[in-house]
Amino acid sequence: MIVDVSKKILIVGLGLLGGSYAKVLKRFGFHISAITLEQSSIDYAINEKIIDEGSTELDECMIGEADLVIFALYPHVFVEWIEKNQGLLKSGALITDVTGVKRSIVYQIQDMLRPDVEFVAAHPMAGREVSGVENSTDRMFVGANYIVTPTEKNTPEAVQTCIELGRLLGFSNVTTLSPEEHDEMIGFLSQLTHCIAITLMTCNDKENMEKFTGDSFRDLTRIARINDLMWSELFIANKDVLLDQMNLFINKFNTLKTMLETDDIDGMRAMMRHSTKRRALFDKK
Repeated sequence: MIVDVSKKILIVGLGLLGGSYAKVLKRFGFHISAITLEQSSIDYAINEKIIDEGSTELDECMIGEADLVIFALYPHVFVEWIEKNQGLLKSGALITDVTGVKRSIVYQIQDMLRPDVEFVAAHPMAGREVSGVENSTDRMFVGANYIVTPTEKNTPEAVQTCIELGRLLGFSNVTTLSPEEHDEMIGFLSQLTHCIAITLMTCNDKENMEKFTGDSFRDLTRIARINDLMWSELFIANKDVLLDQMNLFINKFNTLKTMLETDDIDGMRAMMRHSTKRRALFDKK
């Protein structure tokens, strides 16, 4: 479906991610409509030619004509939208999302969804420390990862469409995982790292420290400028996995602490060499 520019795409939630999706897809010639809460976001997107049309209301015509609907909403808002409004979707429509947790929403939505509409979940592993469509960019996904999380309820054709969408958006690496595998991976790679950044920024409130910091502290805490509404919801939705990952980190941190307490220089150096070797695997090619 997605390679056919005659198909209409609707984005529900025109913020940073929704706006970035729209910018890339509009460049390929797709007709892009959007529904979002703020009229100022619609006005900006139309003026900047990011979208063709938009509304702050549940525009039945706009929803009913969309072949592909991309939901860029908080997880609980996405679930509520489907509960209340799925009757407006076109028969045969494909819907996908950008949410950062999967187990808590994928099965719930698939179980309630009409049989003539299909939901294939996906997670764009990209973002910035700012929000809003005015900060969107068509370069956001270059070098980034895109994870599609299909289930046994999905058709091969719909899964392939979501994979093609990721490639079209410019993601460098498009992969598939189960919702369980996704949440396990994201608990470590994304959620734990945000927890560490938050803790670093709040464990020492000494004044004027910003006058003396170097790049290492800024790099480690870049993601500490955080959307508390969204991230607290993501943490709770993946609570079991995140707690396991936090314990894993605490145990390894305590190992390093013990090495320091006992002057175990060889142990520290071995851990540092292992860290250096592992870090090289994460450099963007």
